[in-house]
Amino acid sequence: MLRRMFISVLISALIVGCATSPLGRSQLTLLPDNQMVTMGVQAFANFKSKLPVDSNSRVDAYVDCVAGAITREVGGTWEVVVFKDESPNAFALPGGKIGVHSGLLKVATNQDQLATVLAHEVAHVLAHHANERVSQQLAVQGGLNLLQAIANPTSAGGQTLMGLLGVGAQFGVLLPYSRLQESEADLYGLDLMARAGFDPQESLQLWQNMEQAGGGQPVEFLSTHPSHATRMRDLQSRIPSALAIRQQARAQGKAPQCSG
Repeated sequence: MLRRMFISVLISALIVGCATSPLGRSQLTLLPDNQMVTMGVQAFANFKSKLPVDSNSRVDAYVDCVAGAITREVGGTWEVVVFKDESPNAFALPGGKIGVHSGLLKVATNQDQLATVLAHEVAHVLAHHANERVSQQLAVQGGLNLLQAIANPTSAGGQTLMGLLGVGAQFGVLLPYSRLQESEADLYGLDLMARAGFDPQESLQLWQNMEQAGGGQPVEFLSTHPSHATRMRDLQSRIPSALAIRQQARAQGKAPQCSG
């Protein structure tokens, strides 16, 4: 069965191998969307089995409010889970899965800062960054081992797959997104949060909070991001157009009022 899946992936690669990111960059994406959804759903299930879920209803409602405003802009059904973990982190996976660590709420101190992170993570999904990373692994190492990893996520190959999908830190393998992908998620995420009615100017304060949370060292979430100066410059350049997007959103009645 795994061999048939691999052949199917290779055939699909001939059709969908080249794609374009939301910001116009050419990408190598060998896997069909339904395969990425399968992997994302399974990765999320494994994550839920590893970390305790935060049962604070007030926190859940707050995170759902912010995430819901963002995901309504992209459509589809999204599951949002808050995990008890003190690291200031979040992730989103193909298949409409969003995980938020409770520690993030100590760094993202208002709805707009939380929206910055969640929109950034959703942007990774919309830009097919996980597919791009898995495709690079396929091109270098071949597909059969990777497909076996889907069936056995606790194996060494399965842990690598978790890393490629963006949740590897909890499974012993940290494979961060490239700086180019992170920059794309920053800029596309900024537009996305603005479309939902959040204030893109708060993104600057959020990333400053992230740096301060590391006590002089970058927190894991920022480990391979562009340098602080580069990020601030790129975001500041994008903010005027994002504010125009937000103004249009506000005119359409999009004014999130999420409180924690």
